[in-house]
Amino acid sequence: MLKIYLSNGEGYLQERTEITNGCWVNLISPTEKEITDLANKLQIPIEFLKDPLDEEERSRIEKDDENVLIIVNIPLVSLDEQNNTIYDTIPLGIIFTNNCFITVCLKDNPIFHTFIENKLKNFFTFKKTRFAFQILYLMATTYLKYLKQISKHSDAIEKELHQSMKNKELFSLLNLEKSLVFFNTSLKSNNFVLQKMLRGHYLKMYEDDQELLEDVIIENQQAMEMADTHTNILSSMMDAFASVISNNVNNVMKLLTSITIIMSIPTMVASFYGMNVSIPFQNYPHSFLIAISLSFVLSTITAIIFWKKKFF
Repeated sequence: MLKIYLSNGEGYLQERTEITNGCWVNLISPTEKEITDLANKLQIPIEFLKDPLDEEERSRIEKDDENVLIIVNIPLVSLDEQNNTIYDTIPLGIIFTNNCFITVCLKDNPIFHTFIENKLKNFFTFKKTRFAFQILYLMATTYLKYLKQISKHSDAIEKELHQSMKNKELFSLLNLEKSLVFFNTSLKSNNFVLQKMLRGHYLKMYEDDQELLEDVIIENQQAMEMADTHTNILSSMMDAFASVISNNVNNVMKLLTSITIIMSIPTMVASFYGMNVSIPFQNYPHSFLIAISLSFVLSTITAIIFWKKKFF
């Protein structure tokens, strides 16, 4: 899908049908024809448009003549087949040309909608450097937002795990831990690109642009620290609650074993009185009551001993 937008004098975004100077070309999972036509029309390397569509593409910044390619990993939320929330990252390509500003991504995401729906002030498509830094700033704050959601989700799972004897909650924690690993790796790669942009001369920056880039770096580093913290916490929780679940199972087994021993005593007494040999009180008219009473007394004594030893 290819969409073209242009800011008017008041800063509102308007969709256009033709590429003009200062416009924003937004490519979401584009077709081969759209990629080829755009590369030929704007005279940019076709790899600039194709590389961000590779899910395994690393974050980097690259310059070819007057064209600059920035690839960063942005956060993405989706649902699996069981409607469980999955946090992942995908590459986003930002391309600077002489005429326009281009973004390339495999999937649509809320960051683009913030601009398309005119939710951001002081936004102009023809201010390409500032536009790119605004995207990167929203990317960093989105990471922080999703990390807070992961924290709340892990707290909810922790409450369920206190009495749990199943693996479902552990698998949920494992998915969150895997998401944090993706976030951590992507944030570190993004930080390398941001630092390179700050030190290098890839883009023409004014003083306000440089301040915005520094804000982006600060937000990104804050997200990195938060991701590191949550990763360590989740890792500790996984180990702790694996032990808790194992302990819960042991307690259940101990209870069932105690009940089995107590219930086996009447069976043993009945077995002795069922033998075809001479036994005490075999001719006594109330011998059955004696057997029942003996079973009850022995079972009660055993139950009291187990209770004092906290077997159940």
